[in-house]
Amino acid sequence: MTLKLSILDQSPVISGHSPAQAIAATLELARHAERLGYHRYWLAEHHAIAALADPCPEVLLARLGAETSRLRIGSGGVLLPYYSPFKVAEVFRMLESLYPGRVDLGIGRAPGGDARTAHAVGGGQLPTAEDFPQRVWELVAHLDGALPDDHPHKRVRLQPGGDTAPEVWLLGSSDYSGALAAQLGLRFAFAHFINAKGGDAVTRAYGERFQPSARESAPAALVCVFVICATDDAEAERLAASIDLRRLHMALGHDTPVPTLAEAERHTYTAEERRYVLGQRDRAVIGGPEKCRRELTALAERYGVNELMALTITGDYASRLRSYELLAHTFL
Repeated sequence: MTLKLSILDQSPVISGHSPAQAIAATLELARHAERLGYHRYWLAEHHAIAALADPCPEVLLARLGAETSRLRIGSGGVLLPYYSPFKVAEVFRMLESLYPGRVDLGIGRAPGGDARTAHAVGGGQLPTAEDFPQRVWELVAHLDGALPDDHPHKRVRLQPGGDTAPEVWLLGSSDYSGALAAQLGLRFAFAHFINAKGGDAVTRAYGERFQPSARESAPAALVCVFVICATDDAEAERLAASIDLRRLHMALGHDTPVPTLAEAERHTYTAEERRYVLGQRDRAVIGGPEKCRRELTALAERYGVNELMALTITGDYASRLRSYELLAHTFL
């Protein structure tokens, strides 16, 4: 199987570094990813989380496009329940005018933070996903100039226009977004790094139920998985200590930056903590190049996709970049 390889970057803030340094590391990694031959590079939206630096991927994408020339760039994803579909369409039309044929609009429905943060981001209103299908439909119709004549915004001009439009992807970690993407004839990305159970069935069901649309004549799907690739399996396991502790911190409600490897190696786990951490490993592929190739290829075959998106976080930016290098040399 010939696989396309892509990147999801959450702009991690590693202990001892500032959010500005995390953003600089994102730009460096994107430049490197283009040289390595990666297909697309997505940025995630998170709010008020100490370990993740990017609350507005659409702003960073404008810079990312200028730093690259071939790489597809996109959101993984914009949290649509917070925002006007028309405004999101304007933003991504602007990005498409700057970087035609290179822009992806990935859409999510999760809050991207706790309830208090969601209330603040929503301008005093808690976002709801009840009207999510309607919002997605309106957003796509705005992008494509396809609103029906009786829609109240039919005569509102969307600027800037253009001959090309962003690809639209629905993102999900359950069957909800897969079913909606199939119904609307949109692309679909499953977040295996969030939910390692049942994603293959969800993604295959998406393909079977896909209804062709003006945008897409056939289904298109990818799977995003957490990956740490190192020179050998033992080194990858050593590097994984930082993300193990990060996951434990998340479970315990500790809002802290990503631990360095030294900080992670100092932590003494209880038996219960160790069981929890090991229970999260199904969401990740961790190993040397050969193990990563074998397990990622098997994952793609299980999902029935020809594109893998890798999310990598370690306790330092150099080993994160090196992981993506080794992965590219293994597959590309």
